[in-house]
Amino acid sequence: MPQNWKSYKLDDVCINITDGAHASPKEYINGDKLIGTVKDMNDHGFNLEQCKRISDKDFQKLESSGCVTNIGDVLFSKDGTIGKVLHYKSNYRIGLLSSIAIFRPDNELIESSFLAQYLSDTSTNNFIRENFRSGSAIPRIILRDFKKFELTIPPLPEQKAIAQILSAIDDKIENNLAINKTLEDMAMALYKHWFVDFGPFQDGEFVDSKLGPIPKGWEVKRLDEVAYKNSKTFDFKGKEKVVFINTGDVQNGSFLHNDYSEVEGLPGQAKKVIEPNDILYSEIRPQNKRYAYVDFDSSDYVVSTKFMIIRNNEKINNRLLYRILTRQESIDEFQMIAESRSGTFPQITFDAIGHFPIVLPNIEVQNKFQSIVEPFELQQSNNLKENQTFIQLRDSLLPKLISGEVRLKEFREELEKVI
Repeated sequence: MPQNWKSYKLDDVCINITDGAHASPKEYINGDKLIGTVKDMNDHGFNLEQCKRISDKDFQKLESSGCVTNIGDVLFSKDGTIGKVLHYKSNYRIGLLSSIAIFRPDNELIESSFLAQYLSDTSTNNFIRENFRSGSAIPRIILRDFKKFELTIPPLPEQKAIAQILSAIDDKIENNLAINKTLEDMAMALYKHWFVDFGPFQDGEFVDSKLGPIPKGWEVKRLDEVAYKNSKTFDFKGKEKVVFINTGDVQNGSFLHNDYSEVEGLPGQAKKVIEPNDILYSEIRPQNKRYAYVDFDSSDYVVSTKFMIIRNNEKINNRLLYRILTRQESIDEFQMIAESRSGTFPQITFDAIGHFPIVLPNIEVQNKFQSIVEPFELQQSNNLKENQTFIQLRDSLLPKLISGEVRLKEFREELEKVI
């Protein structure tokens, strides 16, 4: 540890540490204010469309108890899904439930973004989960113990410099994601123009179908008529390490890691093969958007049996099929099907969604549409790959920075190679 670094307990560097409200959203009535839980929280903020709405009166109660976000707060998920960290930068205030702890840093001792980065470091995060958990069946961090967590930090100017550089990486990642969102919105708008409103075909003849009028020559097909599921088992022969992808390792089109694991010790559900142009779609809670398109060499990848591996046949363009299955309207339909089926949690199978209707022109028209949106998809893919590079750089150097093993000059040199 560098000589000028000091050790503090977590509650020494925060002016306030609170749980969220100890109540269920069911106890609140609808209103104009929002209340969030861990499931609404992501790396960049909250999914506001998913948050529950509460009354002004209930929101004021949360505010008086310190259970409402401020700019600069550091949020830490402490119940169920443990260890998600968010540096809250929005001026849109949200009430929080008890699954999220709120740390309000003392800005004279610690930079808020530095604290968020410190807590999100993998080894630090693992230490917290291992040492401050309750013995209950549901994973839970004991906040009164967590407050005594000891952290060793540099002087404030160095914290700010470290945080600024790491934030530059995060800003680049967020910018790429924002570009991808814009590109996706553009592609989906074109899809709606072609395949829902039939804009380019309005001057032609229309015929009746079970979904209403459609251009002559188009057909309504079931999903299981244009695609099939693949359940081929991965061949581990000669493999010492593989990349295992579980349902939590993909999100909204992105593979969240490409790390290798020892074959020995893999969970029992690590069984399925994926190949280029496959669609990977989680059977569990479709609304969570755990899906991705395989556009790389996946020969070392094995995925969970909780994924559907969907492949197209000659009747549909594979990229068009992926776009159809990942439209919000499709996701909503799949979620309804999942919730209508009995089981521990909402789940679908390919057989359960096989009847899903798809309006299709001939393959030539499909390919023409795809040629228009292909540049968007290529840019999205390149942005995601670039983000993987940034994430790996950040995650490899973060622990070295917060421990003092790597100093700022060395880190800047590494960063300049990539940015």
